[in-house]
Amino acid sequence: MIKLDLQSRLPIYEQLKARISELVLTGVLKPDDQLPSVRTFARELGINPNTVQKAYQELERDNIVYSVAGRGSYISSNSDLTDQLQEQQLDAIRQTVRQAKNASVPKDKVLHVVEGIYDETPK
Repeated sequence: MIKLDLQSRLPIYEQLKARISELVLTGVLKPDDQLPSVRTFARELGINPNTVQKAYQELERDNIVYSVAGRGSYISSNSDLTDQLQEQQLDAIRQTVRQAKNASVPKDKVLHVVEGIYDETPK
């Protein structure tokens, strides 16, 4: 269900956080769904448990998940969660577009890339 790119420059905990957020946005993970335990998830993904713990902590800080002592982590039932996750994605896009602008990438090329992505057939 979750694939990580171990060759990516993006830290593994950030990749994990992004993948879980995507699953929430797409409705695969619903409010109050329980996430795997840190140890189980780390074993399944072949990564250090501390990495999973850091991703869970970041998700909790962003109110995407909540934890219950001794029971685990669950997807938040926050009604603004989708808006919050979409805003995070838009912030990432803004940062990338600013970098493209600073690198003198023409606006029409950026728009062409965005349109191309939206026109792709879903997998």
